[in-house]
Amino acid sequence: MQRILRPGAAILAAALIAAGLAHAAPPAFTQRWQLDGDAIRWQVKDVHRDQLEMSGRQVSAVIDYGSQADGSLLLARTVVWPMLRTIPDDTHASLIRKFGAEASPAIALDGQPAGAERLQQVRFDGRLALRSQLAPGLVLTRTLTPSPSEPALVERLELVNTGQATRRYSFSALERSETTPAERGTHGAYVLEVRSPAREGELAPGASMHVDVIISGRLQNEMVYVDGGEALQERARKVAQWRANLVLETPEPVIDAMFAFSKVRAAESIFATRGGLLHGPGGTRYYAAVWANDQAEYVNPFFPYLGDSAGVQSALTSFGMFARHMNADYKPIPSSIIAEGRSYWNGAGDRGDCAMISYGASQFALAQGDSGTARQLLPLIDWCLEFTRRKRDEQGIVHSDSDELEGRFPAGKANLSTNVLAYGGLQGAARLAASLGDAQRATALRQEAESQRSAIERYFGARMGGFDTYRYYDGNEKLRAWIALPLALGINERQRGTVDALLSPQLWSENGVLTEAGDKTFWDRATLYALRGLLKAGELERTMPYLRYYSGRRLLGDHVPYAVEAWPEGQQRHLSAESGLYARVVTEGLFGIEAASLRSFTIAPRLPKGWPRMALRHMRAFGASTEGDGIDIVTTRTPRGQRVLVRLDGKTLLDQAWDGKAPLLVTLPD
Repeated sequence: MQRILRPGAAILAAALIAAGLAHAAPPAFTQRWQLDGDAIRWQVKDVHRDQLEMSGRQVSAVIDYGSQADGSLLLARTVVWPMLRTIPDDTHASLIRKFGAEASPAIALDGQPAGAERLQQVRFDGRLALRSQLAPGLVLTRTLTPSPSEPALVERLELVNTGQATRRYSFSALERSETTPAERGTHGAYVLEVRSPAREGELAPGASMHVDVIISGRLQNEMVYVDGGEALQERARKVAQWRANLVLETPEPVIDAMFAFSKVRAAESIFATRGGLLHGPGGTRYYAAVWANDQAEYVNPFFPYLGDSAGVQSALTSFGMFARHMNADYKPIPSSIIAEGRSYWNGAGDRGDCAMISYGASQFALAQGDSGTARQLLPLIDWCLEFTRRKRDEQGIVHSDSDELEGRFPAGKANLSTNVLAYGGLQGAARLAASLGDAQRATALRQEAESQRSAIERYFGARMGGFDTYRYYDGNEKLRAWIALPLALGINERQRGTVDALLSPQLWSENGVLTEAGDKTFWDRATLYALRGLLKAGELERTMPYLRYYSGRRLLGDHVPYAVEAWPEGQQRHLSAESGLYARVVTEGLFGIEAASLRSFTIAPRLPKGWPRMALRHMRAFGASTEGDGIDIVTTRTPRGQRVLVRLDGKTLLDQAWDGKAPLLVTLPD
């Protein structure tokens, strides 16, 4: 295995940090996995276990896998059916079952029970393939995938004879069924089945055979048919479709691959609920439900860039569900709409949810580039803005009961997160109003946004931990991760101090940005906001080592291949919205894309040192058709700076030299 660090860098960085002369250098990490085309691969040489989540329209599965102390395969499948709701029908009411050895057929070789599978290689390309030696000259590969359309997990067992002699094999049939009590399901009894046919025969040298295990769940009066081969092929097609849009090209394959996998995780976790298509965070706990932060703020604004129709529809569905809770008394919109839209959760009170929604909905509407969609979302955006206004005090500061951490860490009566997102909502709404021809309202909203920005500087601007940055709330005495938010939303009054603070040993750790200085808790969402904000602020050379480190560790380290939620809470689950935030590090951070109107955007695609070029191809935002080539952004290094080229469906929109300073405006034709 490879240690990722330049020789001597760790010693030098430690000395500088101890002397107070440098920011925290990214530490070393052990590279367990390798890039393998469009996949990642682990050649098994030691004891290790991991888990990852995969999702389809009606099912999600968290697969635990690894190599045990004796070299044998560890495999368990936790399968979730988000639409098979249990009682009480709350946030966590998806039917869940864990399947171990009982979901695998008994295998006999030459008339004798097969021994333990010795794990040799794990490969993931959107489908998880576990290759083991079953016996000398016999290799068994288990390939697991969710059915993209049916409520089933498919596991194909392929046996290959790599030896010189013909071998006899036998796979026993699986016919397991469970019917849940009708009184425990919101829709009556559910039937869970594990099925695979019996197979036996002879396997000549070089020949192979396979058998498919189908784990399915359904309503008692429904029928489910799943063809394993079709499901495997359909999953491959879906992954290829996500990979083919919004393609990142850089000289660094690890960043390109991390971006590609992030698109898969963000887009796959969309479920066909009775309330419509809904994006769900996942993690075996959060399905058939949406949140004002995970969906409205984090991932919805990303979907127009990818151009995935299901992602766009899921965003509209989620905003529609929040809109149903608008009211004349301006009582808070719930933080979460649960149970396929039939109920809600508001246990943390007002977390600044309207600020989250106004920001996310305006960014989504601008990126979608469609006036009809914008007008559809305006009532929700306007209502959320008015709610936020009513929470302002005489200093212009917006109060909320908590923030998205829901009381895990103190947030005071007014916190930085809610106020910065409120600024973002005003700014986005102003651009929408201008796009829709309401110049007077646009001017008023811009002025209100500037007042909000000034209030943020007056109230939250402070010296914290030795840096001129922001306090998180009145009385806050420790640096907090969310000081990254102003940078991410273009507030740069305290850029230098905030950059230094984020990259200091007080906040930066081997797992990215800590939630609070002096604590061990981390949430990837904060690290991803920080990376996005640092890049957007133009702090390219200081930030790239951290982006490389983070991308390498999450993609090729010990827990792969996605951004994670949190630790110690959640044990680093692969919640899907965090992958959307990684993608936005590239689109909004590295390429500096920012919506200017429904049909225009600014870009600041700064090239890191040593990169001759980079490109972002087949972008579907700002009304670009999903049928054509989409928007290509290509920037190359020249003797005098950079050249930036932007094309729409092959036609040049912009081609000019750029000094790397003021962003460039790109306007799409009507």
